[in-house]
Amino acid sequence: MKFIADFHIHSKYSRATSKEMLVEPIADVCRSKGIQLVGTGDFTHPKWVEELKEKLKPSAEGLFECNGVNFLLTAEVNNTYTKNGKLRRIHNLIFAPGFKEVESINKKLQSYGNLVVDGRPTLSIDSKNMVELLLAISEDILIIPGHIWTPWFSLFGANSGFDSIEECFEDLTTNIYGLETGLSSDPAMNWMLSSLDRFTLVSNSDAHSPSRIGREANCFDCRLSYYEICDVIRKKDRKRFLFTIEFYPEEGKYHYDGHRKCGVRSSPSEAIANNDICPICGRRLTIGVLHRVQLLSDRKEGYTHPDAIPFKRLVPLQEIIADLLKVGKDTQVVHTKYEKLIQTFKTEFNILLDVPYEDIEKGSDPKIAEGIKRVREGRIRVEPGYDGVYGEIKIFDEDSKTEQIDLF
Repeated sequence: MKFIADFHIHSKYSRATSKEMLVEPIADVCRSKGIQLVGTGDFTHPKWVEELKEKLKPSAEGLFECNGVNFLLTAEVNNTYTKNGKLRRIHNLIFAPGFKEVESINKKLQSYGNLVVDGRPTLSIDSKNMVELLLAISEDILIIPGHIWTPWFSLFGANSGFDSIEECFEDLTTNIYGLETGLSSDPAMNWMLSSLDRFTLVSNSDAHSPSRIGREANCFDCRLSYYEICDVIRKKDRKRFLFTIEFYPEEGKYHYDGHRKCGVRSSPSEAIANNDICPICGRRLTIGVLHRVQLLSDRKEGYTHPDAIPFKRLVPLQEIIADLLKVGKDTQVVHTKYEKLIQTFKTEFNILLDVPYEDIEKGSDPKIAEGIKRVREGRIRVEPGYDGVYGEIKIFDEDSKTEQIDLF
């Protein structure tokens, strides 16, 4: 069975998250987008666990259902600790096969942090030690380092991360099977590191509001089963893991180097030429994902590993409509056009991936069809994001008619 999954989202109990991140609204958005499986997020929060138990019904093996959408029990935690003389802040995703395991996980983790104050709790436990603790509860639990290149909170982050996976997880690295690429990188960038070849690269939205669900996702062809999905990730099975759906990484908030306060955006080469210093205020730039990838890579740009799982870069439909109309993506006019398209063509991913341009022209707006075509062909421009500022997609500029995007 082919299906699209987004494993990493947050509930209303996480900081800076929409109050609409509740079970039913999440399910409704997933149906509109064409997402058959979504992570619950935040299962470490007691109140969210109560709501999940109330709203979700058991469905397939290790999965749960609400309004026709399957849920997989997931959480993200912020491991904050000192290792090798440096403060580390690493975000890790946790998958669990049932509420029994969730209860055991939370009972253990509450010793290392307050699980009530935030849906993504800060825990004073080494990532390696947490892996050992979780696998002692159940070997079916899966741990995946989250958005591994983000400067402030990640495995390879420039400010608090490590230079290798082994430095973080030591002898338990063999129990790490998947890595989340994050919005500011895509698989092509990660393929530049031969040390990552054995890991399955997954992509998720890290959504804090319903409309952001599915901006990155994963396409599988297997049974809807917790155990089979974990097996696919552990084995990096190209037959059952078809492709990931990616943001254009330039659109991510940390793709380029920069200093938001001064409005300075720098490519890695520009930052290096300035000794990573802001030319306006003299403070150190926030080193972005592309720079960090280049520092740690041992392969040239453009390398493709023969066993790599493919990916497709997309722009969310609301952003395509917003760029056409030159308005904000969360405005009512964008919402109205979006809903009409969904009524005509069933789901957002059906529109972005499968519906022929001619059918979109006939069923809606020729300009929207043209925008989708340009996105599929990569004929767009992006002003790269930096230091917490999202990049800007330019689809309908005159220049984007002929310019093919260059990742590097």
